[in-house]
Amino acid sequence: MPIITDSATRRLPLSEDEIGPRQPGALYQNATGAFEVLVLITDPREAAQLLRRDSARWAVIVRDVLRADGEPFVTGAVWTSEDRLVRPGRTTDAFAPAA
Repeated sequence: MPIITDSATRRLPLSEDEIGPRQPGALYQNATGAFEVLVLITDPREAAQLLRRDSARWAVIVRDVLRADGEPFVTGAVWTSEDRLVRPGRTTDAFAPAA
């Protein structure tokens, strides 16, 4: 588990349980919508700035795919038992091999 430093310079583990399976390209659904993960931010400084919360350690930029006018937005909501993975995220390779 990687170690990150928050704004108070304390060392805290990045909780993969909080992020869940939300990697770029993943699609997940909950009671509020169905969301495609566009970006996963694990830099605490950037996450804190985007979420306007000093305590933020990570953030996700998502888009609600059920809304025709779904604009990307940032969230720091933790993964819960109410969230359901519809499609896993892409591989980390820049270009996936052709089938």
